[in-house]
Amino acid sequence: MRKLEQANIRLEKTKEAVFESLVRGYVKKILRLVYLIVKDRNLAEDITQEVFLKAYKNLSSFREESSMQTWVYKIAVNESKKYLRSWSFRHLFFRAEVDVEVVGDTESAVLQSDSRIRFARLVMSLPPTHRQIIVLHYYEELSIEEMADILDISAGAIHTRLHRARQKLREQLEKEGLEWI
Repeated sequence: MRKLEQANIRLEKTKEAVFESLVRGYVKKILRLVYLIVKDRNLAEDITQEVFLKAYKNLSSFREESSMQTWVYKIAVNESKKYLRSWSFRHLFFRAEVDVEVVGDTESAVLQSDSRIRFARLVMSLPPTHRQIIVLHYYEELSIEEMADILDISAGAIHTRLHRARQKLREQLEKEGLEWI
């Protein structure tokens, strides 16, 4: 009985260490991902807390079929989707603007920053499915396979969504007078 208790204590310490490294390694990335999906900083912070709470509760069920990053991103995307579908989010929290700080004091830095802000606003104005794909692929630099695992759809569907999201973004860029590279 005593050995079993000691084994449980060691297991808990290991779980705590794994969770601590998970939080340290991914909290900023998850917050950014969630923010880019829900467009509200305070809500993104709340959802991020929920993501890590859910990750902690389900840490023992992590099967290592995918990377820890893919697993926690999937939780983040699913939690974000849950809020996007909720009545309160659709009626109380929707905002079209992006909170971005302009940094720099030279003319080129200001122009570059302005272009980035305009581009970020365009990405944020995309429908949620397109925005998710753009964020995961270009901002988080995930592979097609990782994105398919996170969103629980086929790689072919990822390619299709990515193509459509790029088309939509290209149209938006042209309307704004920005170049598509």
